[in-house]
Amino acid sequence: MQLASLEANEKHKNVVLLSDTGSGKTLAFLLPVLAQLDPENKSTQALIIAPTRELALQIEHVFKAMQTGFKVTCCYGGHLRETEENNLKQAPALIIGTSGRLADHIRRGNITVETIETLVLDEFDKSLELGFQEELKFIISSLPNIKKRILTSATEAEEIPGFIGLRNPEKLNFLSGEKKSARLEIKAVYAPERDKLETLFNVICLLGTRSSIVFCTQRETVEQTSDYLVKRGIAAGFYHGAMEQKQRDIALCKYRNGSTTILVTTDLASRGLDIPNIRYIIHYDLPPTEEIFTHRNGRTARMVASGTAILLLAPNEYVPKFIDEKAIEKLKLPDKPIVPEKPKWTTLYVGAGKKDKINKIDIVGFLSAKGELKKEDIGLIEVKDFGAYVAVRKSKVGHTLQLIKDERLKGKKIKIEVAK
Repeated sequence: MQLASLEANEKHKNVVLLSDTGSGKTLAFLLPVLAQLDPENKSTQALIIAPTRELALQIEHVFKAMQTGFKVTCCYGGHLRETEENNLKQAPALIIGTSGRLADHIRRGNITVETIETLVLDEFDKSLELGFQEELKFIISSLPNIKKRILTSATEAEEIPGFIGLRNPEKLNFLSGEKKSARLEIKAVYAPERDKLETLFNVICLLGTRSSIVFCTQRETVEQTSDYLVKRGIAAGFYHGAMEQKQRDIALCKYRNGSTTILVTTDLASRGLDIPNIRYIIHYDLPPTEEIFTHRNGRTARMVASGTAILLLAPNEYVPKFIDEKAIEKLKLPDKPIVPEKPKWTTLYVGAGKKDKINKIDIVGFLSAKGELKKEDIGLIEVKDFGAYVAVRKSKVGHTLQLIKDERLKGKKIKIEVAK
């Protein structure tokens, strides 16, 4: 797919790339973008628009990992605009962002639009679905010199709006269709009552400690469901679009590093979250469309891995028509549920990050030397602009916090506490 994308982008100005979630689509458009960048040009040359901040950050992470030498900046709502403005003063070769924040920067004159010649719309159908049409229209109309357009998606949109300016595009369709379902099992659980919380709890007890995502349609349901599971002793967290950026970061970091094993979320998490080893997708609220069903399930069974999607059906609910009922296996629940073991990890919040010149090596060195932690006691570390999150073995947390409470990290007194 990536080779086909490189070849198509060499020959065509406009390319539409359709490919399954988790199949390497990000590199498939970043490689052609990189091929267009001129190291002698010190202006902004390319713009990538993503529907969610998490997807934008993931694209930035992949581009930085490529170690191209080109400057990149990510702009998104919930991030300090002043920080982004400072990053934009020396024009990055590539800007990645969400439509609302990018439109804001363009209106403020923070982005030199005349020099941008390459435009990428990643998950373009999701941007349209989420109602970002006006912002996209404004951004694209503000870019007078676009020579190349790349659109990507994991589902085929019915129609691409005219304002995108996509003329005679070359379409690359790598959607796997049946091949995807071969790795994805679909099972169903029939709840005895309309309130499915008890049934959900029983399902999670059956699944044990394997990483799972529970999808709900409403934010209120997300929080209520997560609270219920926590009260029943399940290591669950929640995530939705109305949360502050720091709370979203904490929820995702805890889930990624194993401090929580269950993430209850809206369809916001159905795109752009690259979290490895998600084994189960639980549809607490049934997906209203086949497209939403596809994207939710795209969080598991990625690449060569296998996964299972589980439908929770109340007495008044039926298997959606777009799902083959014959292919569904009924899941048998245990008579006496056993609550899974609690995770071995706890997440610590470190009140300093990249902008304070703090990196992972600094944090590991500090926790090892001052907190008496061994290498195996420290798990995944994620460093953000103004803070960091560290997985620490739960049995060591209290002792370590006591040891480091008066210590300095790189000469500074920095707040370190359990992330809440």
